[in-house]
Amino acid sequence: MKHHAFGRMPFTVTNVGFGAWQIGGSWGDISESDGRAALNAALDAGMTFIDTADVYGDGRSEKIIADVLKSRGGKRPMVATKAGRRLSPHVAEGYTKANLEGFIDRSLTNLAVDSLDLVQLHCPPRDVLYQPEVFEGLDALQKAGKIKGYGVSVEKVEDGLKAIEYPGVVSIQIIYNIFRQRPDHLFFQEARRRNVAIIARVPLASGLLSGKITRDTHFASDDHRNFNRNGEAFDVGETFAGVPFDVGLRAVEEVRKLVPQGATMAAFALRWILMSDAVTVVIPGARNGEQARANAAAADLAPLSADVMAATREIYGRLIAPHVHQRW
Repeated sequence: MKHHAFGRMPFTVTNVGFGAWQIGGSWGDISESDGRAALNAALDAGMTFIDTADVYGDGRSEKIIADVLKSRGGKRPMVATKAGRRLSPHVAEGYTKANLEGFIDRSLTNLAVDSLDLVQLHCPPRDVLYQPEVFEGLDALQKAGKIKGYGVSVEKVEDGLKAIEYPGVVSIQIIYNIFRQRPDHLFFQEARRRNVAIIARVPLASGLLSGKITRDTHFASDDHRNFNRNGEAFDVGETFAGVPFDVGLRAVEEVRKLVPQGATMAAFALRWILMSDAVTVVIPGARNGEQARANAAAADLAPLSADVMAATREIYGRLIAPHVHQRW
């Protein structure tokens, strides 16, 4: 794994980090012991960036992270969390300084720290991005020392472009993978120009790009790949990257032909993301230690050739783009 600066912040992070949604919930039954094993394996492999959110398991993910880091001691990795999704209803009017401070205080307790390394607005309604007072409130919380920096997790490229107009926004988290290639156009160009860190999430399209899912794969009732197939609980783009399941399976078989001998499709998909120099860190999740170690090892794959990159763009343009490109 390579190490580099996290945008304008005084942190150095590995280009592969640990996505902690899975150890919180909504991915079927993952025991706390497996969650701890996955995180410990990621840290043992050298990862120095962890991404979580206050709603992942209603704080379970944050608490597991706090306990693991306390038990390990030593230099802490950078830990990014998110705020806003605890609002019910989740509406722009709820993004007040008082509400955000309450969410941040809860994450401070869960993570057992005095200041959050990074807090990200958690895919807020678009209207939030047109309310300067929200970002002024975050500036005040940063000045008060409760947060070291703030960013925005977004669903759409347009929202990312709007968010980085605010000078205090140091990072954007966005879906970017072989099935969601649109960010690598104007948005990445603007992010690089402003030295904004990019966190690439849903890198394996909810497991589709692992190559292990078939039409017969069963997903538990509490797995979002079951209950959010059509966006019933949150943006459908978070589940299988918004690609219709059958279309995704067909595209996976074409991508499989491009995977070099000896590599897994998951490692290939992660290495594809790292081919973009705009990406600061990619955050695959892991259900256990074996998956976490495999994610770390993906960074060691040789760079993909221009021909292979062109082939992935052709597959995207022909099969995937009609379903996702203009939507997100």
